[in-house]
Amino acid sequence: MPPLVPFEDIVHLFADFERSAFRLETRRGYATDRDGARFQAFMRGTDPTPEPDHPWNANVREKTAAGARFSRVRIVDEPPTDGQRFLMATARGNVSAGEDIRVLGRTDAEQLGVDLAHDFWLFDSTTLVRMHIDDTDTTVGVEVITDEAAVLAACRARDTALAAAVPTAEVWAAVRSTV
Repeated sequence: MPPLVPFEDIVHLFADFERSAFRLETRRGYATDRDGARFQAFMRGTDPTPEPDHPWNANVREKTAAGARFSRVRIVDEPPTDGQRFLMATARGNVSAGEDIRVLGRTDAEQLGVDLAHDFWLFDSTTLVRMHIDDTDTTVGVEVITDEAAVLAACRARDTALAAAVPTAEVWAAVRSTV
């Protein structure tokens, strides 16, 4: 296993990639979300408002305007966890900025053979950033991988997940009507 590096060490990849950045999210929740004020407000019944000026959204707008693509697939449980519901509720702002965010049920992902062992980012189908997340849902570091076999496996997972997933807004509308 390559050495783990802090997530901050790979942040430049979000500006440096040329064609595509893809994220597979496999967790039932993330500590960074739960610790935030937006999540706490969401849990009290307040809908998260989009943040168009957030640096993430500004970068997505800039990259997509230049022809690059941001996409992600979020694996969700049935019923979705609070963390998964929060991510669906906040996706609207990212989608407005130009990110394609889709949702795939955990059971469907498993039946399709999508490897759910790690969250990852895949940049330009050449650089895999495998995230290591502990039992408290905290990212403890990432691996930067360029090994062709590992990158190809991530490309296959991406392609399989994207083909089977549905736009997050569709799933969120159905979930929201039940809570």
